[in-house]
Amino acid sequence: MGACDHPTVRTPRQQDALLSFGAAIKSELERSGRAVALVSRTGTDLSRFGVRYSHAGLTVRSGLDTPWAVRQLYFSCDERQPRLFDQGMAGFVMGTREPGIGYVSLVFLPEDESPGLQRAVLDTPLALQILAPAYSANAYPFSLRYQNCNQWVAELLAATRSDLAPAAETRGEAQQWLKDNGYVPTVFDVQPRPLMWIAPLLPALHTDDHPADDLAQNLFRVSTPASVEGFIHQMWPQSVRVELCHTERHIVVHRGWSALPEGCEPAEGDTVLPLD
Repeated sequence: MGACDHPTVRTPRQQDALLSFGAAIKSELERSGRAVALVSRTGTDLSRFGVRYSHAGLTVRSGLDTPWAVRQLYFSCDERQPRLFDQGMAGFVMGTREPGIGYVSLVFLPEDESPGLQRAVLDTPLALQILAPAYSANAYPFSLRYQNCNQWVAELLAATRSDLAPAAETRGEAQQWLKDNGYVPTVFDVQPRPLMWIAPLLPALHTDDHPADDLAQNLFRVSTPASVEGFIHQMWPQSVRVELCHTERHIVVHRGWSALPEGCEPAEGDTVLPLD
């Protein structure tokens, strides 16, 4: 998910913390022994819906411009078009809206599943084949009309598992595979109702792809990092998750499928890296 955000102003201390945060994430990626991971970060504030992460991409050890660069969908506000964008990890974490605190989640598929996903991420024609021509931050996951960044990740993951050949209907086949295998999007209960009326007026939000029954109940079903992570955990229970957060004082590294608490406070067993 995402929109045309204004640039975030950061103090030098916040800038240094984010750079250290990016380095800590790359250290965890190296520690994993894997060559690819799903990476999600905080960005658009969805806390009123109980959703922490808004934006996901796929990061690979090698094959892009820099080690552990992130391949992702982004919405070009100037062009009003979705594009694929490869970005270094430091730049990726700089996309957070709140410079003083931020969270990132890493998910690693089992070792025997990772090579197929790595090949798909680096297969630019396939990645572009899965890219929709129109973007919507709240895209319905089982419609071909729009796509958001997290839905692109889900569909690329589906393409690696269903052996889809490049064809005009590839996105439809990927969505059908997701549906057949129990993919569950995140449900946003949009209250009060005026928010539903405003959505069509915003450049990155649309309602014309969502089922009429959902709209009548003020619901949007949307792909988020949480729904992609949940699907991976369901399909491959051996998958590994690492969550990291930072403040201006420290970085916390938490391993496992439970969530880090709000405020980036460490729990028992977490690793704390002080920031001078």
